[in-house]
Amino acid sequence: MTDIISFDPRTGSAVETVASETTPEELERICSAAAEAAEPLQAMGRARRARLLRAMADGLEADREAIVATADRESALGEQRLNGELTRTCYQFRQFADAVEEGSFVEATIDHAGDTPMGPRPDLRRMLVPLGPVAVFGASNFPLAFSVPGGDTAAALAAGCPVVVKAHPAHPATSLRCFDVLVRAAADGGAPEGVLALVHGTRAGADLVRHPAIRAVGFTGSERGGRALFDIASSRPDPVPFYGELGSVNPLVVTPEAARRRGEEIARGVVGSFTLGAGQFCTKPGLVFLPADDAGRKLEELMIGEVTEVPPFVLLTEGIRDAYEAAGTEGLAAQGREASEGWGARARLIATDAADLTEDAVQECFGPVTTVVRYRDESDLRAALERVPASLTATLLSERDEADLRGRVGRALREKAGRLVYDAYPTGVAVTWAMHHGGPWPASTNALHTSVGATSLRRFLRPVAWQGAAPEDLPDELADTPENPLPRRVDGRLEV
Repeated sequence: MTDIISFDPRTGSAVETVASETTPEELERICSAAAEAAEPLQAMGRARRARLLRAMADGLEADREAIVATADRESALGEQRLNGELTRTCYQFRQFADAVEEGSFVEATIDHAGDTPMGPRPDLRRMLVPLGPVAVFGASNFPLAFSVPGGDTAAALAAGCPVVVKAHPAHPATSLRCFDVLVRAAADGGAPEGVLALVHGTRAGADLVRHPAIRAVGFTGSERGGRALFDIASSRPDPVPFYGELGSVNPLVVTPEAARRRGEEIARGVVGSFTLGAGQFCTKPGLVFLPADDAGRKLEELMIGEVTEVPPFVLLTEGIRDAYEAAGTEGLAAQGREASEGWGARARLIATDAADLTEDAVQECFGPVTTVVRYRDESDLRAALERVPASLTATLLSERDEADLRGRVGRALREKAGRLVYDAYPTGVAVTWAMHHGGPWPASTNALHTSVGATSLRRFLRPVAWQGAAPEDLPDELADTPENPLPRRVDGRLEV
């Protein structure tokens, strides 16, 4: 049985053995318990489920100091960043609690029996119901926001689905501490046993996706790992939805006038964005398109100057550090200060011309690096953008008096991303109702849904219609007079 070991990335040393890899027998027991918990969790109703989510947020807040200290020791992301990440996670749980209480997410719809131009219609009532147990894969770069606690877990629980989390090997101690907090909150809130579980190990993760009790999968990670799990989910005898957030290069375009008028501001902003969190954000701008004129060249020189002053970083894992060091450095224009001990890395700035943009250059490289791409004119830019894979974000820095150019380039970028960012930087994802965090392949496996924001729980629901049902056979949301009122569409009219 293989041990799960927690490392300190600042030194590269093993610190403690946290757990053992989950055995097939343990996985079977965990998944069976999750299946048995599905109906009781749904039966708790919206009000009790909302209280459960708030209790989980309160538990995380109460253990904040220890959680952040453990996460910092395992990730080297810094206490300030991790405190912000934990605040975001607690906010997500509470936001989902509000959404569950409000109830519009179930899309309750009632069409009473009656005559229509098509003839008589039966009584029909429709709403979204939970899919069942959900597998969630923790991400390396967000130990508190896309891991045991975080968006996927909160969304699935809000939808009424038990959750089995595959802990990421980069932060097993953090995963276990957060898991213990959430399990205590679940028990205190009267949730059924098996509503939340934790597994360790690569084999356990693959077997989890295969298990017939699992009805959907949430994943944040590499394109290679996500594709392998996506193929397992799709090749099951009963294929299940796989919501994977994968690689993303996130192009950023600077127009000629923006480069001319605010080059210094843009240089600082771009370098700050691609080095934020040691360049380990999925929304990091990995390609920066600059005009190949005097203003663009000056902006590139300013970026080179900024990069040379960037201090060294510590990356999350030895594997991430090794992949970063092995990435091509052709066209290297600047490097940051020398790397420290442990899994350290220097910031890098690569430069090339749009006509020379290679297939390797348009792939995501995890770490503090970006590539400047010089374009001669709009047609040169558009041709280069055609070679860029779809991404989570696409950014446009322009001036108001470039409206026609901004419109054309914006429309081209819209085909490449799930979120368009204007005159700002893409790192940092707001947790709001209007956020969309996803994109066409390979940014994600399903461009129809977001993995951030209240509407992300839609991933873990499916529609069911009741025809001619007796009142006692209907869920409360579809009753003529529900105990817990919610927005509904009744006979074609929205009632709030």
